[in-house]
Amino acid sequence: MRVAVVGGGVVGITTALQLKGELRNSDVTIYAEKYENIVSYVAAGLFRVGKSFSGPSEEITRNWVNDSYEFYDGIRKSREAANAGVVEISGYIFSNEGPNAVKNPWMESLVSNYRSVTEEELKLPGNNWKYGAYFTTLITQCKWYIPWARRQLEQTGTKFYKRKLYNVNELIDDYDVIINCAGLGATELSGDRRMVPMRGQVLKVKAPWLKTFFYGELDTYIIPGIDGSCTLGGSRNYDSTRMSPCAHETRAIHERCTSLVPSLKNAEVIESLVGLRPHRDGGVRVEIEKISNGRRSATLVHNYGHGGYGVCTAPGTAKYAIKLAQDAHLNTYSKL
Repeated sequence: MRVAVVGGGVVGITTALQLKGELRNSDVTIYAEKYENIVSYVAAGLFRVGKSFSGPSEEITRNWVNDSYEFYDGIRKSREAANAGVVEISGYIFSNEGPNAVKNPWMESLVSNYRSVTEEELKLPGNNWKYGAYFTTLITQCKWYIPWARRQLEQTGTKFYKRKLYNVNELIDDYDVIINCAGLGATELSGDRRMVPMRGQVLKVKAPWLKTFFYGELDTYIIPGIDGSCTLGGSRNYDSTRMSPCAHETRAIHERCTSLVPSLKNAEVIESLVGLRPHRDGGVRVEIEKISNGRRSATLVHNYGHGGYGVCTAPGTAKYAIKLAQDAHLNTYSKL
């Protein structure tokens, strides 16, 4: 099976990696307009899937989340964990709005440790919170994971091309299956008007002493990296494409995060970063269609629209997309 994967971010790279694992004899090529300075590198990579994340059904969505965690946890338990940037981490979510704010149906049934905090822990960061939860999860830092995954793919003969595509029909003549992991690029590539950029800004600081993550009301988060850096966030600006950091947001993020964890006031600021999350109204799109250019037909599988949960759920949606592609390919040849 000759497969083209469109997109060089965490979803595209992970889809190609899963594909080579499932179908070792497949001939895989990745196409991307760029491989550096992508939104995947801005993400902190904490495995925490929000309650709003959705696929076509609750059962499928839960499978996506569970399969993704199993994939990353498998890497964490392997000898490749350090090279791939996958580690275990624990931390807190706090809120004053209500007990539901710290509950999470996806995570509570998945991780081995998800509990309510104690009265002492509610006062831990120096604030008087009313509600809180503590859990253990994973971090996948794309700064390490994507280069590691790319090396794995190169060893299997996967080819990488830097090229901007304007229509998936450009690939029909050379491939049996095209998997569209273009993220925001699907707005143009697939004409999907449901795709909306969700601008996010974070602050990177040096805080090697911090080994625990913190959320305050979900709009303030502090996530330690594996290299002594720490991601402070965040912001969600719907339908904004501004890529330059906003000084006002930087100050606001710093004030909120240092209030949550006062020791960060002494942390050296590294940089401010901006990324455009590929949000899709109506949920993530993972579905299949047949396309033709008049000479030849191919199977097109869409796998995009993950919003702020691309790192978390890429392995799960990739597995689902690959199964759709494999079934369609086998069905096509069974009719010949």
